[in-house]
Amino acid sequence: MELIDDPDDPRFAQFRVNERALANRSQKRDDAGAGLFLAEGDLVVKRALEAGCVATAALVDIDRVPDVAAQLDCPVYAGGPAVRARIEQIGLPLSILALFERPARPKLYELARTARRIVVAEAVDNPVNVGSIVRNAAAMGWDGLVLDHTSADPLARRALRVAMGTAFTLPHVRTRHLAAELRALEGFELYAMTPDPSAIALDMVRPGERAAVLIGSERSGLSQELLDIATPVRIPMAAGVDSLNAAAATAVVCWALRRRDQAD
Repeated sequence: MELIDDPDDPRFAQFRVNERALANRSQKRDDAGAGLFLAEGDLVVKRALEAGCVATAALVDIDRVPDVAAQLDCPVYAGGPAVRARIEQIGLPLSILALFERPARPKLYELARTARRIVVAEAVDNPVNVGSIVRNAAAMGWDGLVLDHTSADPLARRALRVAMGTAFTLPHVRTRHLAAELRALEGFELYAMTPDPSAIALDMVRPGERAAVLIGSERSGLSQELLDIATPVRIPMAAGVDSLNAAAATAVVCWALRRRDQAD
């Protein structure tokens, strides 16, 4: 561990870069794994390590070095609160930040071989919403997340912080051809969430062995292309309220359509 008192030390520069510098657009599209992601807090770092992610550098609080720091096989730098506050720029400095290599991710057909419950997100571009969706799906025992190319990255800094590291146990897929790949899925019932009053009420849905739920943008909902290939489903609500945000809707539907053979 190396103690550094100067926040302008060049060794800290790697922790101050923005998302695009960690992983550019082409790297984020690379299913083989390219670029880096930043994990914040001891729990998220611990879960990244448990998932087999490879750390490249870490920054810890010299006054409260977390136990997980001892498990890191990479350079570990230490600084006091003033140094870390300038680098992290998120208010209360956390005990650890760590940079990791972005892991490989599966194709949709590979995920579908073993999955029985999948969440699909279209145009959900807020990383906080994506992080919440990941956490909700993981908590309800779902098997994976599929995103179109316009949705936020589950490994983005804010998404990971909200998901509390559950992104490492919930496989995710990215595709530029979402509708076409969903049409090619075999054995999955597709349910499109919509506020349309003519849609089937969620409490009337009885999914089969394999199901995928489609969640759209909070502004415009799902595209017509996806609505045309799935059964429209609505969450019954009180009069005067037409919808929930994407994250809340995902929590409700993942619980309602969860696998009935899983332990409560």
